Amino acid sequence: FVSALRERFAETTVADIYDYPRIGSLADELDARTPDEPVVTRQVLPTPRRSQIAQTLLGIPLHVLVGTRWLVYLAIANNLLAVWGASVFVPTVSWWVVAAGFVLFVTPPGKMAISVIAARMLLLGLKPGNYPRGGSVHLRLWLAEQVALLVDAASLSGAPWISYYARALGAQIGRDVDLHTLPPVTGMLSIGSQAAIEPETDLAGYWVDGDVLRIGHVHIGADSKIGSRSTLLGGAHIGNGAQLEPGAAVSEAVPAGERWAGSPATRVGSAKESWPAERPANSRRWLALFAAGSIAMTGIPALAIGLGALLLGVAIGDASTLGVALLRAALMMPLAVVAGGVFYALLVIASVRALGVSLREGYYPVRSRIGWQVWMTERLLDGSRDVLFPVFASLFTPVWLRLLGAKVGPGVEASTVLLIPALTTIAPDAFLADDTMVACYELGGGWLHIAPAKVGRRAFLGNSGMAGPGRTVPRNGLVAVLSSTPRKAKRGSSWLGNPATRLRRTVTDADEARTFDPPVRLKVARALWELLRLVPAVVAGWVALGVLGGLEWLWLDLGLGWAVALSGVVLLAAGATAALVTTVAKWVLVGRIAATEHPLWSSFIWRNEVSDSFVEIVARPWFAAKAAGTPALAVWLRTLGAKIGRGVWCESYWLPEADLVNLGDGVTVNRGCVVQTHLFHDRIMQLDTVTMASGSTLGPHSVILPAASVDEGSTVGPASLVMRGERVPTGSLWSGNPISPWHSPPWNS
Repeated sequence: FVSALRERFAETTVADIYDYPRIGSLADELDARTPDEPVVTRQVLPTPRRSQIAQTLLGIPLHVLVGTRWLVYLAIANNLLAVWGASVFVPTVSWWVVAAGFVLFVTPPGKMAISVIAARMLLLGLKPGNYPRGGSVHLRLWLAEQVALLVDAASLSGAPWISYYARALGAQIGRDVDLHTLPPVTGMLSIGSQAAIEPETDLAGYWVDGDVLRIGHVHIGADSKIGSRSTLLGGAHIGNGAQLEPGAAVSEAVPAGERWAGSPATRVGSAKESWPAERPANSRRWLALFAAGSIAMTGIPALAIGLGALLLGVAIGDASTLGVALLRAALMMPLAVVAGGVFYALLVIASVRALGVSLREGYYPVRSRIGWQVWMTERLLDGSRDVLFPVFASLFTPVWLRLLGAKVGPGVEASTVLLIPALTTIAPDAFLADDTMVACYELGGGWLHIAPAKVGRRAFLGNSGMAGPGRTVPRNGLVAVLSSTPRKAKRGSSWLGNPATRLRRTVTDADEARTFDPPVRLKVARALWELLRLVPAVVAGWVALGVLGGLEWLWLDLGLGWAVALSGVVLLAAGATAALVTTVAKWVLVGRIAATEHPLWSSFIWRNEVSDSFVEIVARPWFAAKAAGTPALAVWLRTLGAKIGRGVWCESYWLPEADLVNLGDGVTVNRGCVVQTHLFHDRIMQLDTVTMASGSTLGPHSVILPAASVDEGSTVGPASLVMRGERVPTGSLWSGNPISPWHSPPWNS
């Protein structure tokens, strides 16, 4: 209906339908508005072919950074095998060389140094402004981001040295800043003393709009507070003592002492006075413990990998040749993967249970025992979502959450939720979609705030939805995609957007035996399919074994120097293999996906989850995450069934059902976007197409829902939500959650 109205009234929004529910009042309002100006279709040039060629060629030296880290691990394994006298063929190297490589390529300070040196050299002389997409400036920025990604700088997030990392990149960071997110590689960031920035906040300060790269400086004033999952564009200026609510998107000045919320953010009041008035003392003792905690967190997966490696080492035994060793290790891999995964899960459970002791609602110093426990818990569970991906969106997920300490009722369906288990209650038959946040902490004034959160009976929390401390998703209620749970919500109410507004919703009638109350035979069938989600984990293990085997062969035949030089080729080959295996798995498991619907308890859903496990466990770490913005990613997405034109700039692999996606020539899909081709309301998966016409743009961290389309040359700004069935008119600018016309976009100049 809204899309049809836009044929005549181009700036009609979803909110208009709720503000003017009667046809007569809506017609009067639309007729009274100023006539729309003639549409001027923006001509967007595709990403230049020369840039795509350069990206492809740069992949080899870039992956040497990863390959060298793998060679460090291989050198450790070789030296240990030699000490044990197990394999006679393995080459060894001095432990001093191993130690130097470990410090430089494995420890956080070493990886931080590599990222800083690369960024400083590549971005020398960079200034705020607008630059051509695919031009030299854009390629330099992309290269700096790739180095930071490949050396794994993201693992620094929230660690004590993150502020040092930010300063080394060129950012200005004041005293006693609580920085729990990554700084921009550009260094175009200034943060005043005692400010607090919560996790998953985007401070990059740049984005790609059509064929233009827009870069700007971000300023965060002293004593200000930035909520989690906020997006600050270049040019954002947050005044002293100002507050941004979680999920806010800012591209302008926020005056001092004000509280802003939403996308795009608007004033909702004065900064809250609920935080303790006095700032707590900054304890150096706890700062050291945070550093120790960071090291301990890396030790948990290392121990699990070590157990798997020990089993592989036992299998290799006294193998006399590399071929025999690889064959023995490959046969042992399924057991090694399962043993390592179970051991990792047990370590996480024990750690989170111990860290959950004495967690109660209240305000605590960030640098304190409770602050440390909460931070460690969230970081551990965030990492576990990758390592234990087969556990999520499965019959075992509620069991997993209970083992962690959450109160979870029967019949719950949960995907990759991030939560503080000791503070979380999930009532029976609730549904938590991908990447939801429940009861996660808040920061402000040196304090950390935690409180219980609840998802009610038969409630639905949509993709990337948030239920913050003290919030409750009401019984039979719904909080939609990319939306925040309001402070008060009545039973059965539905909410959309950020800040959330009341939504009218019709419940879908469906067979309870296929949604909420399945028979035993369906539970058994689903369990059997979900066991197959271990297969991608084993395949990922085989890919890793292939990398180690390839590097070992190069070392044996050509020497360590050539092994380092050619390690990038080995890693690229591994990525191509992972992508190919994932594509084959997709077509074998689900074939071509059509626009239709399926109940939760059906074969298609379970097969699709196995296919998605191949994407997340095999393709993502080995290929997709590293291929952001490259032509290789577009080629791979085409093999999955997506229709993608020439010169597309796509930084996201989150095209869940690729067959239903159509991206025209020169389209831009920015970082963190989801091209969402399905919805799961009322436990019915409803699938439909998503179309982005030539030259259109989806801004960072935005979501476009099924049956929606963005017409030629149109731009949807950052942190925006394009509603189901919505159509963005040709040549127009829209932003918001949900979207509305963007009359004053902050183009940098």
